[in-house]
Amino acid sequence: MNHYKKLALATFLGVAFFALALMLFTQTQSLLIGTIAFLVTLWTNEGLPLGVVSLLPIILFPSFGILATKATTINYAHPIIYLFLGGFLLAIAVEKTDLHHYIADKVLSLFPSTPRGIIFSLALTSGLLSSILSNTTTTLLLIPIALFLTQNKKLKMRFALAIAYGASVGGILTPIGTPPNLILFGIMSDKSLEPIAFFEWMMMVAPLVFLMLFFVSFLLSIGTKKISIEREKHLQALTHEQKRVLYILGGLIAILMVNAKIEPYWSGLGMSEPVILLGSGLLLFLPPFKILDWEEDSKKVPFKIMFLFGAGFSIAKAFSATGLADEIASHLLSFTYLPPIFLLLIVASLITFTTEITSNTALISIMLPVIYAISVQSGIDVRLFMMVATVCASYAFMLPIATPSNAIAMSSGSVKITDMLRYGVILNFVGIFLIVLIGEYFWTYFI
Repeated sequence: MNHYKKLALATFLGVAFFALALMLFTQTQSLLIGTIAFLVTLWTNEGLPLGVVSLLPIILFPSFGILATKATTINYAHPIIYLFLGGFLLAIAVEKTDLHHYIADKVLSLFPSTPRGIIFSLALTSGLLSSILSNTTTTLLLIPIALFLTQNKKLKMRFALAIAYGASVGGILTPIGTPPNLILFGIMSDKSLEPIAFFEWMMMVAPLVFLMLFFVSFLLSIGTKKISIEREKHLQALTHEQKRVLYILGGLIAILMVNAKIEPYWSGLGMSEPVILLGSGLLLFLPPFKILDWEEDSKKVPFKIMFLFGAGFSIAKAFSATGLADEIASHLLSFTYLPPIFLLLIVASLITFTTEITSNTALISIMLPVIYAISVQSGIDVRLFMMVATVCASYAFMLPIATPSNAIAMSSGSVKITDMLRYGVILNFVGIFLIVLIGEYFWTYFI
């Protein structure tokens, strides 16, 4: 499909959704729904570059009377975006110094050189790296390493899926690991909800991450017991530059841990986490570290992703400003007679399977204001429901378009869509079950 057809399809769907929405909503709310359909279609079919589509709300929202220009553009300077900018700079330093290769070799060396051992080690490595690097970057860096470990096509497929799925699973381990997490933090800030501290978030999601990593690895290793494989080890000593990056990462983790509020024992330092993350990233340009060079390395910052966050925050703001979130919530309130755990299951299933066919960032930007409105009107724990929805947006394993990690695994040539469907549908249901179970019986102690 060429770009003209993709643009035409997006326009048609935008107009169609606007016309259908007029049956239930006001004209302004319907214009918002049509605009979102237009944007999501372009994000999905890549009719325009990602960064261009992400900047369109600045033009479209004021033009259609949805949000004023200032009310729209302010979302592109949200503090959470600068938190992620600091994360990007740290990720660029890890790549530049090849620290990811050292980490990969270190983790691989902890497991036996058997297919099952390597699958476990690849999933774990991918999961840990994706908690500080983007899922896309992690998958791109590790897939070439994994595919050189064997010539067996069956193992290549499983190794590639272990990395892709591991990146999705581990991306939620930190607030900066994946875009939906940051959308959640941004909306919580806008709604004046008590934020979840960086280290507290990690403590909450760690059991889910490691249970899912274990299940992913176990599932992918079924039927590999009789296949033999030999792996060469290339573990080398850390270079001076790698050590300097590790010092900054170690210092960052220590500050975040001390800054975390753990009631009633410790009230934290009260420092702003965007300031901490951005400050750590900027340290990489200063002596004595001097790992990054602005002229060379600033070009690697994915500003299009930052614009995508801005678009997500703008959509969320528009949902609230136009009253659309409350209107949709009022239609969904009929489900609130159900016990909370069943409501969690409905929300988790809806988000998990919807994100298979659309951008998880766009979806969570749309759904979180709605979930917030439902929670407020029904008296359900707001932060718990929003967190369940956010994590589910990252746990889509069935289709290549669900996440960039899945798409990269498919593009390697080692994975067929039938392979991804076969394993993915099982992991989707396991993910829903574990998220709801852990959310209901573990996260509630924190929030």
